[in-house]
Amino acid sequence: MTTNTTNTAGPEYVSGAGLRALLRRLHAAGERAWVDDPVAAELMRFCAEKYGALARKHGLDPWEAASAAFDVMRTRSAREAHDPWGVVTHAVRITCIAEERAQGLLCSTHQARRPHISAFHDAERISDRETPLWAYHPAFQVTDPEPDTDPAGGSADNGDGGGGVRAGMSASSAMEDAIALVTMLGWEPATARASVEHICGALAKAGARHTAYETLRRDQHARALLDLPGRSWTVLLKALLGTPHPALAATPAGRGVLLRLLIGETLPVLLRDDDLVLTLCLAVPTQRRR
Repeated sequence: MTTNTTNTAGPEYVSGAGLRALLRRLHAAGERAWVDDPVAAELMRFCAEKYGALARKHGLDPWEAASAAFDVMRTRSAREAHDPWGVVTHAVRITCIAEERAQGLLCSTHQARRPHISAFHDAERISDRETPLWAYHPAFQVTDPEPDTDPAGGSADNGDGGGGVRAGMSASSAMEDAIALVTMLGWEPATARASVEHICGALAKAGARHTAYETLRRDQHARALLDLPGRSWTVLLKALLGTPHPALAATPAGRGVLLRLLIGETLPVLLRDDDLVLTLCLAVPTQRRR
């Protein structure tokens, strides 16, 4: 019978056969053997070094991996395995993964081992996201099921696809308020009026804000006639018609200035929207020499 000669300079438990023999001896000696036997202490230090890199990969301390190895070494499957180190390594890897998932899910390691629990994403604080919760969570995206009606009994939707209109506010009044807002934020009055009127005209033809947005975004001829840089034109479209992303449909950014005016917001309210004011101010077109 041949013997292993590659590990003659090291401890006996480095080889599979040596580890199997040590585990059987410790099991036969009773539970106190793991406390009193000096070889058992050396084995645990060896495990901490052996699985240290695996533990750090999963954000754990090397001794946590050694603890997982200790648990599996006391089982019958490890004592009688053909490759005991393979059994121990596999169990430690699974335990490290479960420990990492448990820390992320804020639950016990036992629960993290269950597939229907580990399928969830890690817990996260609301403050961890740059975008406010109400701007992307479906629970906060509420739209009116039916358009409101004006006192005369007619529809108050005005074809903008975004909710009811307050009594007494007409589309022309909203357009004038939008022109005043853009002018107050540094845009040249003539440019502001021409741009807003053109956008409102396209909106009336399209009948829906998202359709008007896509049409105007590609309208290079209109942008050239208005003498607006591409960035200023895009920012103005998003500000007036709203950001077309579906997740922002019920937010101020998704509704746009025109719709916000129609549903009851006033110029002072819009001027308190720091994001809107800053965006329009930074997009003021510079004067070009012809």
